[in-house]
Amino acid sequence: MNWSAASNRKDVESRLRRLGGTADAEIDIAQAALLLAALERPQVSLDRYNHHLSLLERDTAALAARQGAAEDLTARIAVLNQVLVERYSYQGDRESYEDLRNANLMRVIDRRRGLPVALGILYLHAARSQGWSIDGLNFPGHFLLRLDLAGERAIIDPFNSGRICDAAALRGLVKTLAGAEAELRPEHTDRVGNRDVLLRLQNNIKLRLIRQERSGDALEVIETMLMFAPDRPALWKEAGILHAHLDNMRAAIMAFEHYLELAGPEPDRQSIADLLHQLRNQLN
Repeated sequence: MNWSAASNRKDVESRLRRLGGTADAEIDIAQAALLLAALERPQVSLDRYNHHLSLLERDTAALAARQGAAEDLTARIAVLNQVLVERYSYQGDRESYEDLRNANLMRVIDRRRGLPVALGILYLHAARSQGWSIDGLNFPGHFLLRLDLAGERAIIDPFNSGRICDAAALRGLVKTLAGAEAELRPEHTDRVGNRDVLLRLQNNIKLRLIRQERSGDALEVIETMLMFAPDRPALWKEAGILHAHLDNMRAAIMAFEHYLELAGPEPDRQSIADLLHQLRNQLN
């Protein structure tokens, strides 16, 4: 697949829809994130951003060779942090955390600032370019990464300069994010696939737009998510709810029909079926 300059929005959308039929393991996560970013600036060439990704690969490889990172997990983490944090000055944006640019990979590369998941994608790219085992985690409210090597594993925080998080740090983070009664659970350190990482990236944008009461823009983000994850029933349900809110009744009906086709015995299945019945009646 040619990942060069994105010539127009239609071309970008076509590439994202092709991702919808791509096996999760075959998704190049950084390139896919650039496509999502290009929806905001479809006339901007991706060449400069692809060149930057190539520099991350080159510098990671050079440092890894010099520091003997081939068989040492701690050395691998040090290499990633030296490249991303020290050489290219990436850091979490604490001053303007809610800024939408923090979830747009093109803007993140321009500003060297971003949300945990956006910075995490750059870590994933740099590490995987060396064949290292690294994944995003199902951690609530704050994106983390796990590196594995020969039975060893380490969890790092891309938002906080690649800091290694031990069990105590993870428990503290859960309580900070979810309240003093919250506890660290085994599923919080389960790996998530590339598609889920991209959905998490876009979900950050969607939630900010909803908080700003920009329902139409939030719906556009959900429809973008459906381009590369068309089999996710929750997205169809969200699309239906927002279409109904915006009085797009035919589109809401179609979205709810897709939801019911894909959803299993979910708790709100009947309520969506009832809502779909009401919407159909309104059109008759």
